[in-house]
Amino acid sequence: MPARLPIDYVEFSSRDIARSQAFFAAAFEWTFTSYGPSYAGIDNAGLDGGIEQAEGEPAAPLAILYADDLDAAEAAVTAAGAEITRAQFDFPGGRRFQFREPGGNELAVWTKQSG
Repeated sequence: MPARLPIDYVEFSSRDIARSQAFFAAAFEWTFTSYGPSYAGIDNAGLDGGIEQAEGEPAAPLAILYADDLDAAEAAVTAAGAEITRAQFDFPGGRRFQFREPGGNELAVWTKQSG
């Protein structure tokens, strides 16, 4: 039986990160950590998250699950019928992959970088 994976992060895409940040700050008092011109981490929102610069139209929010064993999580979602939409890749502080479940929703799974 696969391990239970919690939703750990939610990622929004935006046509204009600065305007999205201004909106979320005014409406919800969220704060942000900049990771360059195309990504901002969301702070003080109750769940970790981020806003990425959209390439074209913004995508639906992406729920990101956490796993201690990324390979086992990938095997579990594939065995359950998911399609891998983005192979495992590194990012600052971790590694992740993305998948589409049979109903059409795209999600991701990440793990902390070891070492």
